[in-house]
Amino acid sequence: MNWSDKGFLLSKNKYNENSVIAEIYTKYHGKVSGIIFGATSKKNKNYLQIGNKLHVNYFSKNNSKIGNFKIEIDKILTPLFFDNQKKLSCVISSMNMVKLLTVELQENLNIYKSIDNFFNILNSDLWIKNYIFWELNFFKLIGYDLPLKDMISVDNENGEKIYYVKSKNIKKIIPNFLIESNLDPKNNIDLLNGLKLVSDYLEKSILRPNNIGYPKSRLAFIELLK
Repeated sequence: MNWSDKGFLLSKNKYNENSVIAEIYTKYHGKVSGIIFGATSKKNKNYLQIGNKLHVNYFSKNNSKIGNFKIEIDKILTPLFFDNQKKLSCVISSMNMVKLLTVELQENLNIYKSIDNFFNILNSDLWIKNYIFWELNFFKLIGYDLPLKDMISVDNENGEKIYYVKSKNIKKIIPNFLIESNLDPKNNIDLLNGLKLVSDYLEKSILRPNNIGYPKSRLAFIELLK
């Protein structure tokens, strides 16, 4: 099986002295694993930054065995954020989440487009707010929609709407910007509360039922925002 495609590098793990096994989310083949020989060469090493967009040629003699990639850079993305630790951590966390939650060799053009849009989000002024919505949309694309607007109740305190979800006598406040997307977060605490809400949903509704451990890369990203 031989084909050419474009895709985003999700992970790389050492295979032998000069090769790695990489996972790439491609446009027309979904998530694909393959060996990259000569990965430690100066040229390939520079290209193989998690998140970079690559042109790939895939070769496999036997569908039951892992194939190999030949790569060229299509678009340099991740190195643009080397001087911003928070955004760089966000890239690593997001690519790891795509790796964990997508199925091998299952094409999904909407997920591919979502990864492409992720890097546009990092260049926006309110990138953390927009990233939270990106996560919610990604969960929806893999079959886990969180319909917040259908779940909430609302109170009015001093002329301000207070959104919340109540279950088992616990009242969980929902940041207003998650319900009214035209609103900006009030402060960093508001953003962290939004991320915590999404994190709780990720853990309880997606990771735990599928026996997936909570990603350390996401914990590290959130810790940097505190």
